[in-house]
Formats: sequence, C-alpha cells, structure tokens
Amino acid sequence: MTIDIIDLSDPQYADLNAVQMSMVRVAQVKKNNLLAELEEEKKALFFRLLERGTVRAYARIREETRLTDAANAEVDAVREDLLQQLAYEALSSEGNENGPYRYPDNPNYNLSYSQRFLLVRNYYMEVESDAAARLEAYRMDSLARTYLGDFYQTLYDLLASYVK
Repeated sequence: MTIDIIDLSDPQYADLNAVQMSMVRVAQVKKNNLLAELEEEKKALFFRLLERGTVRAYARIREETRLTDAANAEVDAVREDLLQQLAYEALSSEGNENGPYRYPDNPNYNLSYSQRFLLVRNYYMEVESDAAARLEAYRMDSLARTYLGDFYQTLYDLLASYVK
C-alpha cells in the first residue's frame, strides 16, 4: 500500500510505533476509499449525461469540480484527524509526570492488555537469558499481575514453555 495521506520522510516513518502506523494505514484506507467513490461518482455522472446527450456540457465540468472539491475536503478532514491522533499518541506514549514510559519503572497504562503483554514479554526476554531464572523473576513480579490482568497467566505459560 502506498502511503500518501501524510508526507513523512523514511526516518520519520521508521520512528512511528505500531499504534501510530496502524492509525496511518487506517487513514490511508479511508482516503483511498473516498477517492475510489469519487471516481465512481464521476463515472456515473458521465453516463447520466451521456444518456441525455449533454456529455460535453459545461455542467459536467462544474459538477465534477464540485464532487472533487467535496472529496478533497473529506480527505483533508481525515488527514487533520490523523495528525491530531498522531500528536496525541506521541504525547501519551512519551511518558507522564513520573518520566518516560518503561516497564517496570513507569508502566504505560494507556496501552491495551495485548500491547502490555508484548511489552512485558519483550522485557523479560531481554533482561534474562536463562529460561528458568526468567520464569522465576516473572513469578516474583507483583506489578505484572496487576498490569497484565488476565494475560498474566498466558505469559507465565509462555515463559514456562521455554524452561522445558
């Protein structure tokens, strides 16, 4: 998929996190759908005017311009919404009054439970190379129990599977 809803350089795209990239993709799909609908409307307009014998009329040009302007306004609204979402996400992902978000020092409670699961899993996979020690450290982590909720047991089972 070509992403042209917003104009970012390759390094800027590389700096987007998974949530932000998802927002960009969703906005791009919306834009693509709006432009596809515009083309369908223009085609339908052409055939309506062709039936009436007025295809070359100034009315066609005027109506196509109106349709294009309306579609461009909707695309601009999607773009502005995306930029606001990205700005808000960047603020919420950077940290809070306790400093930058980092598990376990300052966990980000704005994340979904599945995102928290991945964050904690990655944390334990990076801090401990021995599978048994990793499992024991995770078992002693009281923050993980509350932070992960129902996903705590799932991660425990996953880490335990590495011990065998």
